[in-house]
Amino acid sequence: MDNRPIGILDSGLGGLTSVWELHRQLPQERVIYFGDTARTPYGSKSPETIVKFADQLVSKLISRDTKMIIIACNTITAWGLDKLREMHPEIPIIGVIGPMVRKVVGDGCSSVGVIATKGTIDSDMYGKSLRELKPDIKVYSRACPAIVPLIEEGLTDTDIMELTIKHYMDDFACTGEFDDLILGCTHYPLISKQIKKLYPNLKLYSSSAEVVQQAKEIMEAKDMLASGSDYTDRYYASDLSDNFVKMTEKLFEGTDFKVRLLKLEE
Repeated sequence: MDNRPIGILDSGLGGLTSVWELHRQLPQERVIYFGDTARTPYGSKSPETIVKFADQLVSKLISRDTKMIIIACNTITAWGLDKLREMHPEIPIIGVIGPMVRKVVGDGCSSVGVIATKGTIDSDMYGKSLRELKPDIKVYSRACPAIVPLIEEGLTDTDIMELTIKHYMDDFACTGEFDDLILGCTHYPLISKQIKKLYPNLKLYSSSAEVVQQAKEIMEAKDMLASGSDYTDRYYASDLSDNFVKMTEKLFEGTDFKVRLLKLEE
């Protein structure tokens, strides 16, 4: 057994959806979370900058004696996963795209839509990965660059969010070309209710449950599962904004998990 914490990183607060799923599936595990809220969003940045920023976060997590790192960010996974694994072979590092692709293919989807940040869509990592496992699958992609900043500002359940979703989705989701939609950004589960309200016929796929399942399989194989610890989860943000604090508290409201919020430099 290994009671060291699992490191989880994201460009902002979207990766908290993966933390919530981790605690649901593996309640004995503890977490150190890094959200780069001061430099979010990553989706509009160059691949070189994305890898540079991600490496800084990974190095900080490794310095805090984590046993595994989950990249709870599609943009970082798309552009940096392989490079980060090469740079840090001493620790298991997993990303969100591979597990999600295997789930969609395993469910027998023949056509699928993908919404994500501009960086993730430009990488075409979902399209390439899906076609690698299922060459005849049809993939329809749409970048939605304004959604992450709105979520980071706490504007999830608002008229402006609904209008933004409709702006990107009305001529994309209503063509009848697909019934399955990948939420290709870990921020997007935070607006899944709004998407389902506007497009009730779509089946939504979120990567959080699948990446946690992969983490569980790796830890079982390596005898790394925790047996229980008094360790207090630590949630770091490069900008410890009110929105980050409120979102963290909201996600874990009513749970028994101890949470400590910290500035990234601490």
